[in-house]
Amino acid sequence: MFAAALARITRNIKATVTVRFAYTQLYSTVGNNSVNRTSGVRVLYDGECPICVKEIKCLQYLQQRQQGKVEFIDISQKDYDGMKYGGITYEVAMEQMHVIDEKDKVHCGVPAFKVMYTAVGLAWLAHFISLPGIRSLMDKAYSVFAKNRLKWTGRESCSKGTCAKKQ
Repeated sequence: MFAAALARITRNIKATVTVRFAYTQLYSTVGNNSVNRTSGVRVLYDGECPICVKEIKCLQYLQQRQQGKVEFIDISQKDYDGMKYGGITYEVAMEQMHVIDEKDKVHCGVPAFKVMYTAVGLAWLAHFISLPGIRSLMDKAYSVFAKNRLKWTGRESCSKGTCAKKQ
């Protein structure tokens, strides 16, 4: 049983690695999603963060066969209106990852990744990051990333939550 589970995880990891290379072909697809709807999973991301954008491009690629299930919202766009997205202001959204599920429940931090990964077909990864030991490690790692991502992505002049939106 353990060997079968390990083999399944290995196949999923190989598929994920293959997809990571494929997402570079879709670089130009990140940005405003023209789908207008009020349901489905909505992922709020910082379009000025190169690390965040790379992950979003990969997720967009994964969900392309499920159009409309996930909407990716770039909070750095000048027309971002937090009132449309659970009252999550730009400043609040800059502090950590936010995902709004189909029932309009807001998820932050690592739980947001679980909802997002499940919505794009990576339920195995969502389950993995939810395992007790992995979850606490992910919480700690994400906390460090969230606190340092502006510095690590060359935006040291931005103080937390005060980066200007695109003009």
